[in-house]
Amino acid sequence: MILDRKKVREQFASYTRNYDPEDVKIALKIAHTYRVADNCEKIAKSLGLSEDDVEFAWLSGMIHDVGRFEQVRRYNTFNDARSVDHAELGADLLFGEEGLIRGYLEDSSLYDMMDVVIRQHNKYRIDESVTGKTLTFCNILRDADKIDILRVNVETPLEDLYSTTTEKLMESEVSEEVMDQVREKIAVSRAITRTCAEHQIGHIALVFELVYPKSRELAREQGYLYQMFDFPTETESMKKALAETRREVDEFFSSAE
Repeated sequence: MILDRKKVREQFASYTRNYDPEDVKIALKIAHTYRVADNCEKIAKSLGLSEDDVEFAWLSGMIHDVGRFEQVRRYNTFNDARSVDHAELGADLLFGEEGLIRGYLEDSSLYDMMDVVIRQHNKYRIDESVTGKTLTFCNILRDADKIDILRVNVETPLEDLYSTTTEKLMESEVSEEVMDQVREKIAVSRAITRTCAEHQIGHIALVFELVYPKSRELAREQGYLYQMFDFPTETESMKKALAETRREVDEFFSSAE
């Protein structure tokens, strides 16, 4: 596969210039894109993949959130449940009538696989029909995305991230339903996360789903994970949830070593 990274970056920059760079959400997703692509490359290399496959993985990171920009313009939110599934929207923009993928990747024989990888990157579980190399690329992108979501939650003001006020953050509660999934050491389903506090716990719990050793290494190495436990709260349920989730995360990493 011949991939011109300079062209890919220029194409991405050209596309995102259609959106307001002063918008915190837009700026956030531009930075996120480059970091996810970098994570994809590191994970792919750790698996000993071929040069072509490493390039494919890197490209998946560069285009995985194309749908986020249009989502923000249309709905001013990252909440898929309140707007649109950003992965499906992105894949439609890339592989549908607009055919944005042609600006990034010339080899059309790879389009079907990339389409699946983009559509599956935000799903709670990868569809069982996805197998082989496609499944590997799905796991690489999903791991890379989860790792950088930790950074985003630390570096972005939570009020901007969750479109809320400091007061509401402080008063945000966590349900036992959410904590039951944390105790199972699985990702918390977005279907049951309703409050800002629950979203924060859910983002921390993403580490339970990291597939590859390199992914777990990167998540710990970058240092953002444990900073997420500094969530501002005045509620007993969130204080207890943070303490319990930290114990579960510590136990998870100890058992994974």
